[in-house]
Amino acid sequence: MDDLDLTARRYLHFADREARGSSPSYEAWSRAVAGDRALLAQLATLPAPKRQPHLVFGERPGDGESLRHGMLDAWSEVSGTIMRRSTQTNEPARCGVLLPLLHRIGGPIALIELGAAAGLCLIPDRYSYSYSEGTAVHPPAGPSDLVLQIRVAAGRLPRDLAAPQIAWRGGVDLNPLDPADPDTAAWLTALIWPEHHQRRRRLAAALRLAAAEDVRIERGDLRGRVGALVAEAPAGTTPVVFHSAALACLADDDRAAAIAAITGSGARWISFEAAAWSRSPATFPNRKRWAPRSSRRSTECRLRSRAGTATS
Repeated sequence: MDDLDLTARRYLHFADREARGSSPSYEAWSRAVAGDRALLAQLATLPAPKRQPHLVFGERPGDGESLRHGMLDAWSEVSGTIMRRSTQTNEPARCGVLLPLLHRIGGPIALIELGAAAGLCLIPDRYSYSYSEGTAVHPPAGPSDLVLQIRVAAGRLPRDLAAPQIAWRGGVDLNPLDPADPDTAAWLTALIWPEHHQRRRRLAAALRLAAAEDVRIERGDLRGRVGALVAEAPAGTTPVVFHSAALACLADDDRAAAIAAITGSGARWISFEAAAWSRSPATFPNRKRWAPRSSRRSTECRLRSRAGTATS
């Protein structure tokens, strides 16, 4: 199987396992790429991590012909954007599962996110939550401008679920994003799938809240910075390290080093990744569902990728 066949397989996997039933546009574009050797040849000129559909489709091709035109006739501009950008998708709805996990740990908490991007998941105490089984949670100061609608697929939430007491927060990312920057907002908006209108509204509100909070996000490699950030946690707080879809982006050796750094830091650990990514180097798993895990006790929470569905 040559490089073009592997890329075609990747796009078909994306169409079948992620886009189908969620984005007709992304499904159609993925199948168009997978069936077009000329398009696959263009993608083959990119480094493998840059060939991912989320990133390639950030240019919004529109339809099959526009996709072909962009990748064949305007490739210099399109490839420049792909090489300059990364996905760094922030989904604040993931906080709907983070909230009950932080509740289990109890405060005060020093919250540390690896791969924090614009820091939208570092402010779970600034959002309001409306869970489908009737639970509502608001920040201590009152209802937030952003209410996250979370469907509980199974299980029960704690009756006393409340906003976490976060005494300190910080993050690290290879490319930190400024939530107040219009260019950042435009790119993160472009990464949202065309049919997901509610997610665009959610992102805009979360960016405003994160900009007002002025969250500290360092530029650096998570493997080298996690220990230092944990060491900065104020006395009397419980350091909690979490990440979502970060380990999956690392090579096997780098992922193993990251896991060793996290487990060696002494912090509580919450991982929003496919389960295999948080254990050890593994083959590509089904990433349709993220499985949050705690380093000290198992959890039974799940979060559908990019959606607001929890099982607890």
